[in-house]
Amino acid sequence: MINPLRGMKDLTFEESERFEHIINTATSIAKRYGYGYIETPILEETALFKRSVGESSDIVGKEMYQFIDKGENDVCMRPEGTAGVVRAFISAKLDRQPVKQKFYYYGPMFRYEKPQKGRLREFHQFGCESFGEASVYEDFMIISMIAQIFDTLGIGYELQINSLGCKICMPKYKETLVSSFTEIKEELCEDCNRRIGTNPIRVLDCKNDTCQTLLVESPKLKDYLCEECDPDFKKLKELLDQEGIKYTVNDNLVRGLDYYSKTAFEFVSSEIGAQSAIAGGGRYDRLVEFLDGKPTPAVGFALGIERIMELVKMPEKEAEGYYMGAMTPDAIPSLLKLATKKRLTDKVTVEYSSKGFKSHMKGVDRSNAKYAVLIGEDELKNGTVWIKDLETKEERVIAINEL
Repeated sequence: MINPLRGMKDLTFEESERFEHIINTATSIAKRYGYGYIETPILEETALFKRSVGESSDIVGKEMYQFIDKGENDVCMRPEGTAGVVRAFISAKLDRQPVKQKFYYYGPMFRYEKPQKGRLREFHQFGCESFGEASVYEDFMIISMIAQIFDTLGIGYELQINSLGCKICMPKYKETLVSSFTEIKEELCEDCNRRIGTNPIRVLDCKNDTCQTLLVESPKLKDYLCEECDPDFKKLKELLDQEGIKYTVNDNLVRGLDYYSKTAFEFVSSEIGAQSAIAGGGRYDRLVEFLDGKPTPAVGFALGIERIMELVKMPEKEAEGYYMGAMTPDAIPSLLKLATKKRLTDKVTVEYSSKGFKSHMKGVDRSNAKYAVLIGEDELKNGTVWIKDLETKEERVIAINEL
């Protein structure tokens, strides 16, 4: 028997219903905030992610499904969604239009990492990207939207926020960091030492417990924010306070991708084990420019669907539609014709075999239908059907045309 590859799984039965519920909930809320759907390819040029996510990131350095295709192109399966959406934004020349653009997307992503609870090698994300709005109010709206999605799904969370500064305040902070890290260099892990030379701010994102203990006394970016970044971060906190969205400032929150600037945030949960992030994002005002587009402010987020699957409180499943069955073989053609017409407006489950009344009633229970419709010899002869409302228990015999 051929089994799924390690870190990849089938989505069936109750899990698929839960998955669909998450997508439908997130989509409906995103639309209320003015977002429209975008679909980007799973396969992209590797250069897209090296230039956007950053070669210093674990994603590019260790986790991408990268290969040379039959046309000798260096390609990979997308490890995250933002870079592809930005590429599509530039490809369609939307960066040259004055209109602000908002997109939502969902689909599979791929990272070759150690599979664990809520984290797979093929996983799914729902995300939103907003282009053309530089105001911190848009950052606040993005966070509010995620909070509404999780509240609607019945998921508890803690919000962590930070500011990553901009091209004005970040260089001085990086110099200070490098000086600080040099003093403890020999005690830091191999990855941290590599990052000191490539992107020192990523050292703060290290998951090694020993490194995190050493970094407690490291310089904090909030002490280096410029005249634009500092007021924006204070305004974001003020807006969250006004809205009643609880948060903590995490000075070491830098996200795992190199393209973030200014606002960065994560929604975390203590209910899914050590890997606690269930959604994250922030502002990336220079990414469009990095990918050869016209400078465009942007902010977005992604949430991991598998990570929240077990946390979602599913609404009680309501009975719906019709169960239709024949009690004589001669009634099956009439039953199929009736089902085809009824499916123009309702869900219909059809039993193709002729059965007795009790057998059909067992099928009705399994189908979770609201109505049971049966055609026996008398009904076939008279052009009628027997129908039962399974909620009120009312039974009637009515004309087929009336149904």
